Amino acid sequence: MDFPLSAQIASNLEYLAETGSTNADLVARAPNAVDFSVLVAGYQSAGKGRAGRTWLAPAGSSLFVSILLKPTGIDPAKYSFLPLLAGLAMTQCVSKYLPNAEVSLKWPNDVLVGENKIAGVLSELLPSQDGVVIGAGLNINQQQSDLPINNATSMALAGGKELDLDLILASYLSNFKSHYQAWLEHEGNSESSGVLAQVVACCSTIGRDSNWVRVMLPGDKEFIGEATGIDSSGRLIVSRAESPDEKVVAVAAGDIIHLRHN
Repeated sequence: MDFPLSAQIASNLEYLAETGSTNADLVARAPNAVDFSVLVAGYQSAGKGRAGRTWLAPAGSSLFVSILLKPTGIDPAKYSFLPLLAGLAMTQCVSKYLPNAEVSLKWPNDVLVGENKIAGVLSELLPSQDGVVIGAGLNINQQQSDLPINNATSMALAGGKELDLDLILASYLSNFKSHYQAWLEHEGNSESSGVLAQVVACCSTIGRDSNWVRVMLPGDKEFIGEATGIDSSGRLIVSRAESPDEKVVAVAAGDIIHLRHN
């Protein structure tokens, strides 16, 4: 499959008809690859979501893409914001092709149409710690029976009309590259580069009438609180409902459940 528009945006773009995982492949290629190299697959047999969950979709039904970022001269401690750049870019991409839908970013890595997931992001730090691979999957042509969970949707189900993969991928890459370059120009400062404000503006985990969430932390720990913001490192700021020790918590990693409809 050819991606002529997308290839003009990527430093290098490779397409695989089938692979285990674009993230794993790009991590392996990273030592000899350049910044903003892109790997796209028609089908993933060993795709993963957050927390090691299996992520599979029928061949040709989704967009599977991984991007290698090697931000020279940036403190690796600032890499934690990069997945949110991907989420922002994908939210903007989906909004372009679903102009009448309510599209938002659910912290930290899901893109929603209403409250239904249409895309997800998974990042991996390189073993050398000099870069990150960020994978994204966007549901394109699935019907409801193809989706693994009830609260998921696809571009086709949500009313998308123009589902050309190259156009969609080019939109995502263009958005991402623009935000990434702004972040680089400001030495990884998400606030002064303006990307933090854009993430906050499109994030449905905060800024709504009800921001109550259940935070599921690694190690089977959880708590309920009100999501009040996102800091410059990309952490979700949550005011705990009941806490004898910490009232306000900055959550760096975890699953979030929106409680406003529960």
